[in-house]
Amino acid sequence: MMKIYDWPTGPYPARVRIALAEKGMRAAVRFVSVDLWKGEHKKPEFLAKNYSGTLPVLELEDGTFIGECTAITEYLDALDGAPTLTGRTAREKGVIHMMSKRAELEVLDAVSVYFHHATPGLGPDVELYQNPEWGFRQRDKALRGMHYFNSILEKRPFIATDAFSMADISLIGGLIFADLVKLPIPEECTALRDWWARMQERPSVKHRVAFSEPALATP
Repeated sequence: MMKIYDWPTGPYPARVRIALAEKGMRAAVRFVSVDLWKGEHKKPEFLAKNYSGTLPVLELEDGTFIGECTAITEYLDALDGAPTLTGRTAREKGVIHMMSKRAELEVLDAVSVYFHHATPGLGPDVELYQNPEWGFRQRDKALRGMHYFNSILEKRPFIATDAFSMADISLIGGLIFADLVKLPIPEECTALRDWWARMQERPSVKHRVAFSEPALATP
């Protein structure tokens, strides 16, 4: 059985949890909890699994480790030979990957920098260096990113195409993080707000934490 090392409420792990649910693969993995608040993801034993020291990480049955949400989602989506999240045609693949990367750069990663640099973050034992000015700049970038995606959603129902995809999952991760740091979607971004309300009712998003609780374990 495959293993996924993550933290149940983490915004980045949420992306893979949502992908698993969308693909109907909940029963195919065992979750191993890595405590972000204790800095377990920065310890040598975890760094041996993922050099980047980030969550989530997928461990295959042959001992291969795959880090990075996009790479994990790509792997999971291709397993059944019927990709639904990362694109089927060359055009779909290109657009989905482009918009997913934009969701990371403009919202998710920007909120992450704000969290780690301009708030207490994970605490003094983990946050060994902080640059508040940079953090607030990234907060403002995230808000600009929200305006950008609002303009996209004024034209179509989903981020990349007319169907739910990895790009939507990436932005969902960003807005989960924004909720955690109390950074609301601007009132004027009505299309984004409506999309976010719809996404939160999607079963894969709504139950992303609860579905794995019985399988949680420690490394």
